[in-house]
Amino acid sequence: MPLSPDQKKHYRAIGHELNPLVIIADKGLTENVLAEIERALNDHELIKIKVNIADRDAKSAAIAAVCAQTGATLVQSIGRVALILRRVKTPNPKLSNLVRFKQ
Repeated sequence: MPLSPDQKKHYRAIGHELNPLVIIADKGLTENVLAEIERALNDHELIKIKVNIADRDAKSAAIAAVCAQTGATLVQSIGRVALILRRVKTPNPKLSNLVRFKQ
């Protein structure tokens, strides 16, 4: 789902307040890490992930793999942190970052 510039700006503003929930380290995108990203996306919809991989191309490939395997959309990637979004049909108002930080 492509995002308009205004949508990206809105999601980046919400993402500014967030801390990374998942860290992808040297072992890469394992099943457990992918399962945790799935859980976080189902709960929070908009999450930050930290990618601790030194090689820039490998880091970009890991972020692209996360988005492809989870069906999420990359909102922003700065340095080692990526902000990704996947909307759910019925968000939990206590957990969803999109509901909690609605402006």
